[in-house]
Amino acid sequence: MLIFAASDKGGTGRSVTSANLAYHRALAGDDVCYLDFDFGSPTATAVFDVPDARQAAEDRGLHSYLVGEVGEPVRVDVWADTEHRVLRNRPPGSGRLVLMPGDLSGGEFATTDDNLRRCVDLLLRLNSEFDLIVVDLSAGRSYAVDMALEATSQPEMSGVDARWLVFHRWTRQHVAAAASLVFGKRGIVAGGVARGHDEDALRAAIRFVRAAVPDPSSVLWSQVSATQSAWMRECDRDLKQLASTHGIGYSQVLGAVPLEPVLQWREQLITDEDVLDSQIANMETWQALSELAGRLTDDKYWEQA
Repeated sequence: MLIFAASDKGGTGRSVTSANLAYHRALAGDDVCYLDFDFGSPTATAVFDVPDARQAAEDRGLHSYLVGEVGEPVRVDVWADTEHRVLRNRPPGSGRLVLMPGDLSGGEFATTDDNLRRCVDLLLRLNSEFDLIVVDLSAGRSYAVDMALEATSQPEMSGVDARWLVFHRWTRQHVAAAASLVFGKRGIVAGGVARGHDEDALRAAIRFVRAAVPDPSSVLWSQVSATQSAWMRECDRDLKQLASTHGIGYSQVLGAVPLEPVLQWREQLITDEDVLDSQIANMETWQALSELAGRLTDDKYWEQA
């Protein structure tokens, strides 16, 4: 299965959250491959803590492969190559966790017949090798999004299950921007239909993820004044109404990730040690990521609303 991770804006937590979802699925025993299709700003090597791979991917990353400069993009075995102390101890029963990084000095590029063919070939090969392929796309209406829509519209990809996660922060601007990215005049749905996708099927394959969502009732916000607490709850109610008005209400949301200092300041994978031993991360965040990871392939969360 392919999972495309998109967002209208940068800074939504798209990359760090989708990387954590890939990690959770590998912990659960799935073989997972993570593709960094954020060609303008590839950051996955930092999230997975594989700094040597960042330089190794220069001139051999996904950008170089898609434009035809190399025959195969570099692969990184995260369990073996990470410098993260906890991740190096691969848990028993876990699946493979492979990263295909972007080039250090890559950049956005328009889709041509040649790089489209390379993209389709790569996705088909990976789909036969891995249980889950997470594709982190550049923010906005990018060439990477166009390529994903074009590739998944090809006849030979018809048997490959592809789903879309659209990430946004829990603010008025981000809610409106996420809805526009999907349903706008030049959004994902319109772009997909123009490339031959069935509109109903494409809409059914898109879900939203709310990131950095403050919970006014959580311990994190327990010390705010009564006035601030009331204001936060009012904002939360207004945002829920706004999301519903824009067509991205509760039924279209796959999950929400709480506001988490570790994700905001370090943009890293959150391990059980971070939650249980050092306690630098919140259990609520771990549980939200675990539930969201499970829902990626749970069909009941993808039924047409």
